[in-house]
Amino acid sequence: MPQSSFSYLLVVLLYYFGYCIVNGMLTSEFVRKTQLESDQIAAQQIQQTLQPEKLDPIPGYEVETFYQPLRDVGGDYFDVIDLPAGRTLFAVADVSGKGMPAALLAANIQALVRSIASVTQDPVALAAQINQHLGRYTPSDRFATAVFVVLDRASGELTYVNAGHNAPIVSGSDPAIFLKATGMPLGLLSDAAYEADKAVIPPGGVLLLFTDGLTDAIPGDAPEACLCEALAGDSAKTDSSYGD
Repeated sequence: MPQSSFSYLLVVLLYYFGYCIVNGMLTSEFVRKTQLESDQIAAQQIQQTLQPEKLDPIPGYEVETFYQPLRDVGGDYFDVIDLPAGRTLFAVADVSGKGMPAALLAANIQALVRSIASVTQDPVALAAQINQHLGRYTPSDRFATAVFVVLDRASGELTYVNAGHNAPIVSGSDPAIFLKATGMPLGLLSDAAYEADKAVIPPGGVLLLFTDGLTDAIPGDAPEACLCEALAGDSAKTDSSYGD
């Protein structure tokens, strides 16, 4: 075979092999991106189930909710559950991390809350049982902050457990009341102890439950003070009914 023909054939073979390698890399990257997009969509679908589609009216109270993820899919969860004897459970949780793992753990917490609340309405038992489950069956680097508030609709009394979560705010009295932590985040220690505390929503008052996404979105060094100021203005506009 002439030298020129051999060189030409070698170039063609090199080009072909290069083409195959590049094509394989592009295909692999396409598959990877497609899988990531599929996981993202699945996580978003899971997260949508973590927010109630519709809330039943609570006699004597107005309930408003808002949820909008800042960037990635996360593990925020909230629920409003009707309980016997004229009570309502408000549950808010924020799972560490983002993406599919956080969404799956939040879905697990949602299922636990609804299952346990159907048996016991004690927020201490609710927090303790969920903590034990997460401590036993989730990775050690996964945990969640949460707050469980049981409202007595007739009196406005709140019985709550705050598991390392942002302190909910009760506005309508001076000064505002913060429902501060009564235990550590869920899933860190399976034998962690939790305590309940009490507060009251005054007539015309407001109860605000939120995750750190709200305070992170408020500029300045005192986001909670800004929230209290906003709630005080909102309370002044309400009538004598309770607010949440």
